[in-house]
Amino acid sequence: MKSFWSGLKKPFFAMAPMADVTDVAFRALVAKRGKPDIFWTEFVSADGLYHTREIAKMPDTENPLMSDLMFEESQRPIVAQIFSSKPEMIAYATKLVAELGFDGVDINMGCPDRSIEKQGAGAAMIKTPELAVEIIKTAQEASSLSVSIKTRIGYSKESLDEWLPALLSANPAAITLHLRTRKEMSLVPAGWELMKKAVEIRNKINPNVLLIGNGDVQNLEDARSKASEYGCDGVMLGRAMFGNPWVFAGRKSEDTPLAEKLAALVELAHNFEKISPPKNFAILKKHIKAFVSDFNGAVDLRARLMSAESASELEKAIHLYT
Repeated sequence: MKSFWSGLKKPFFAMAPMADVTDVAFRALVAKRGKPDIFWTEFVSADGLYHTREIAKMPDTENPLMSDLMFEESQRPIVAQIFSSKPEMIAYATKLVAELGFDGVDINMGCPDRSIEKQGAGAAMIKTPELAVEIIKTAQEASSLSVSIKTRIGYSKESLDEWLPALLSANPAAITLHLRTRKEMSLVPAGWELMKKAVEIRNKINPNVLLIGNGDVQNLEDARSKASEYGCDGVMLGRAMFGNPWVFAGRKSEDTPLAEKLAALVELAHNFEKISPPKNFAILKKHIKAFVSDFNGAVDLRARLMSAESASELEKAIHLYT
């Protein structure tokens, strides 16, 4: 089966997988306003999927992890991101996302969350390159889906000379590099100059693997500039999406009228309530902070919206304001 990766024009631009952000509701909002070249889901625990479906026998309609794997046809190509340090769990989850109709599967090897690292997953994989390679190959053998990786440039220090060749040896379709180490978290600027080094390593070892840069990308113009300057095949945008579902259409947040932003927030809230099984409405608070800022009266309106417990309450508060 031909991979969607081969049909992408370079540079391409991707939606970053972000927990409690890039759910099916937010992706629907973005899809209507200017699609990225690739959508990503929130990351999902492969172990959790196995235990809720196979051990607990929880129906998919009641399984919160399965709601993280919902998508609409307008959100293609779409990649499901999973994590685990157990090859057998990765195999199970890869087969599942293939059955669900995803276009690709991505393995998270960069998340710094301590609870995930305790499982040997996320950024902890950087410390176990042999296991990382086994995980990738297991996913490749489990289905016909293209397998990609999202990771960092190192754990305690930059280690591209050791880490990247290990990943390239497994021949994934693409590698997304968050250009910080696990230790740096987001406390320092992303080291985009290291993308040139990564490209050189890739070109020597496995030029067929696509490299995607991630970290501190402000908008689409900035993404294009970084791709041109540093030589990566694609760029992933994360925080730039907050409060700006038009980002992949090339619009900057400050260029969007307030009324349009508030209307988008209301639409997002209604989309969110359609997710099944339902998620806690409080998850929308981070979106409220992003959409409702930098204008006279923002603090007062934001405070009112934060107390909303439904889309209708949020919409009513906005109508009273406007």
